[in-house]
Amino acid sequence: MDNRIKHNVLILLGPTGIGKTKTSIKLAEKLTDIEIISADSMQIYKYMDVGTAKPEKAILNKVKHHMIDIINPDQHFDASKYSKLSIASINNIINRNKIPIIVGGSGLYISSIINPLFKGPSKNNKYREKLEEEVKTHGKNYLHEKLSKIDPISSSKIKPNDLRRIIRALEVYKLSGKTISSLQEKDLDKRTIFKYHIIGLKIDREYLYNRINLRVDNMFRDGFVEEVKMLRKMGYDEKLYSMQSLGYKQINKYLNGECSKKETIDSIKTKTRNYVKRQMTWFNNKIKNIEWINLDEYDENEVISKIIAIIMENYNR
Repeated sequence: MDNRIKHNVLILLGPTGIGKTKTSIKLAEKLTDIEIISADSMQIYKYMDVGTAKPEKAILNKVKHHMIDIINPDQHFDASKYSKLSIASINNIINRNKIPIIVGGSGLYISSIINPLFKGPSKNNKYREKLEEEVKTHGKNYLHEKLSKIDPISSSKIKPNDLRRIIRALEVYKLSGKTISSLQEKDLDKRTIFKYHIIGLKIDREYLYNRINLRVDNMFRDGFVEEVKMLRKMGYDEKLYSMQSLGYKQINKYLNGECSKKETIDSIKTKTRNYVKRQMTWFNNKIKNIEWINLDEYDENEVISKIIAIIMENYNR
């Protein structure tokens, strides 16, 4: 066995609204040594509770959670930072002989844990601007052709229109004198890699859409609009990345008088359903070896029992 593979970590993923949080809480109530690591790109923000469907405070006090309420809405955060902090949490949980379960639907965050992102040298804005000018002069394919001469391995994996990744690969070569593909391979040997068991929850799409509609209605009943008003009053600008996220963006428009409340609710429901489609595409294309549990085929207790059996097997509990 590869000696870099050190521990078993359970990942529970699935689309928005399917019941991942509820399932994880029930697991933690059955197995009290479970600690939950959120893989939700919005639950990291403080004060944004209703629109991110965070667990209630009583639940957070009862079951140990990580990666929730860790930054303010105006602070920058990305998958690289998430990966670093989450891996530290995993190590901390395991070192205390507890069971870490990663729970969420943010595909990029989950992928960043399974395959920690390569950090590399810091960015060079001057060189990036030069490359962007070359694109304007010579066209999009120009940089991809340049990369293919320097690093054919990376160019074969990066599409010609993915300028962000192409520029980063050229930047790394410029700053280090080494190709990003060679540095990534070398970096892999230094990473802490865990052995994962990935469980995915899925259900009939129309039933899920109905759940999403009800969830959005409940958010408005529970004070979603008031939450956005509070954030604005606290000084968090509507143009912030966090305030432009699904739900918050639409309510900001409503508060600006750009649409009615009904239009806002309908828009959030539609965009959430579209987001679910993108989530499932990501899971199917980017994450391998997911053991899917179809909630149409099992009741709630059977799902919990099935996951507990997997935990028992992996952790010899």
